[in-house]
Amino acid sequence: MNLLKRIHLLLAGMLMVAAFSADAQQKKNATGEQRLDVEAVYQAMNSNPVSGSNFWMQGATVQVHDQFWRGLGVVGAFSALHNGNINDSTVGLDLNVFTVGPRYTLKCPHGPWTVYGQVLAGEAWGRNSVFPALEAPTSKANSLALTVGGGVSYGLRPRISLRLLQTDWLRTQLPNATTGVQNNLRLGAGVVVRLK
Repeated sequence: MNLLKRIHLLLAGMLMVAAFSADAQQKKNATGEQRLDVEAVYQAMNSNPVSGSNFWMQGATVQVHDQFWRGLGVVGAFSALHNGNINDSTVGLDLNVFTVGPRYTLKCPHGPWTVYGQVLAGEAWGRNSVFPALEAPTSKANSLALTVGGGVSYGLRPRISLRLLQTDWLRTQLPNATTGVQNNLRLGAGVVVRLK
């Protein structure tokens, strides 16, 4: 799929999520609770582009989560990850990932614990690296991104929680010397601030 089609699909998805979220905000959910959270998470990611050559990247993710009906909500996430020297090769990688999709949240009725699961799709942009191409290697590339994961939070105050663990599988399809597929494990922890 070419870049222009991906951008159009991403924009269409963002508009659908925004319209769905705006419509849901007009209506009260069954529990009477409408939530809008902003989450900042430190992440470490183990990338597996080629069998036997895993490497770690570090960075952060910012997520905006709108819960509108019985634990169901939508989330948009932007991640920025970096490794300056992959496996002592003097080649680095900067990876930016933008994804959107549904999240289901379950709050413990007798305590401050919250767990969630989500499935997100979007776009990954790799830069400041070496990506094989038909004509010649290039320093940047993009691909479809898919994440499946979840997390656990502990409420400190009514509007502030600690994200004790966030884990997900991120699949990207950036060009590499073999399969052109990367399966990544992301682990993180951070802070959740409830805006409403």
